[in-house]
Amino acid sequence: MFEEFVLTASTADLSEEPQAREHADAVEFRMDLASDPLAQLDTYDGELPLLVTNRASWEGGEADDLGRYDALTTALTHDAVAAVDIELAALRGNAPEGEESHATALRNTARETDVAVVVSVHDFESTPEPAALVDLLADAAAEGDVGKLATTAAASEDALAMIEATHEATAAGHRVATMCMGEPGRHTRAVTPLYGSKIGYAPVDPANATAPGQYPLATLRGLVDGLRGDDVGE
Repeated sequence: MFEEFVLTASTADLSEEPQAREHADAVEFRMDLASDPLAQLDTYDGELPLLVTNRASWEGGEADDLGRYDALTTALTHDAVAAVDIELAALRGNAPEGEESHATALRNTARETDVAVVVSVHDFESTPEPAALVDLLADAAAEGDVGKLATTAAASEDALAMIEATHEATAAGHRVATMCMGEPGRHTRAVTPLYGSKIGYAPVDPANATAPGQYPLATLRGLVDGLRGDDVGE
C-alpha cells in the first residue's frame, strides 16, 4: 500500500463506505470520532481497505486516554485494516507520559501483521520553513512506512513551502503524505500528489470534514486525476 497515490475517504461511519467506492482507493476510519468503532469494524464488509486513525486529543483528535492504543491493536486483527496512523510525537517520546511505549508496541504489532504504518505530524498553528518541513518528513518517514505532515497555511508562501518540502523529501527517498490545512493552503491537497505525496484525505460527506480545508471526495478525485493527466482522453 502507498506505492502509488491513495485517496482515502475520511469518515467516522463505516456505513458510508459504499458511497466512497466510486472515487476513493481506501477509507480512513476516524475511530476517535466514531460511535462504537470496534463494533463497526466487526460488521464491516466493504470493498475498500481501511486506514485506522484514533487521533489523540493532544494532536487535534478526540481520544483522550491510552485506551486508544488497545482499540487500535484490536483493529489490526481485522483483515480489512491495511494501515494504521501513529503520531510521531508518541513514537519519539515527545507526547504525554505512557504514549511512547504504547506507540512502539502498536507499531511492532502492525509490522508483525503486515499493516502499513503512517506516522503523522500536525501543526494547527503555522507552517515552518521548507528545511524544517523536510526534517519533520524525514523523521516521520523513518519511523514508519509513510511520513504524514499537515500544517496550517496562513498565506500562499506556506503552501509553496509545503510543495517544496514534498518535492525535496520525495527526491531524498522518503515516502510522504503532505497537505496544508486552512483556505490559503487548500489547493495543496490537490497539488502535492504531483510532487510525491502518497495519501489524500477527503470526507465522504462534506458536512463531516475531519480537517480544515478538505475538499469533497469527488472534487479531490477530479482535481488530482486532472492535474496528473489521468483523465486525458475521457
